[in-house]
Amino acid sequence: MALLMRSTMRLVTQVERVVLPIRAFSVTPTIFAERKYTKKHEWVLADGDMGTVGITDFAAEQLGDIVFVELPEKDAKIVKGESTGAVESVKAASDIYAPVSGTVTERNEVLEQEPGKINKSPFDEGWLYKLKLSDKKELGDLLSEKDYQEFKKEDEGHD
Repeated sequence: MALLMRSTMRLVTQVERVVLPIRAFSVTPTIFAERKYTKKHEWVLADGDMGTVGITDFAAEQLGDIVFVELPEKDAKIVKGESTGAVESVKAASDIYAPVSGTVTERNEVLEQEPGKINKSPFDEGWLYKLKLSDKKELGDLLSEKDYQEFKKEDEGHD
């Protein structure tokens, strides 16, 4: 019995030696992308020449429970500042304005069946559409996170 236990312990020790190198992992650096905002409470998160667009948590909160979303069609050419769709809630309806110009590459079609995802997760699951940016310089015209927070404070003070 003692011989069997020593053999088992030796085997476990050898397995541990083999497993240790497998547990090793490497961490790759994450590229930091800054979300940019409009004064109409839309946001864009750019990654290279691609962007993801949505409305802010502030806009979603102001609208209340969103019950309908109209999104731009795939391959639609959109122009910064122009209406690209709409959101409707139990309290109000609001146009969605393009924060940047580009061509729509993907729509968040889940929102057509579950528009409430915008209220629950406006920056993650509630994104509206993705686009190929036609002019990355337009991002420079938008507000940073800090500037947007300051704008909101000033805007709330004028109500």
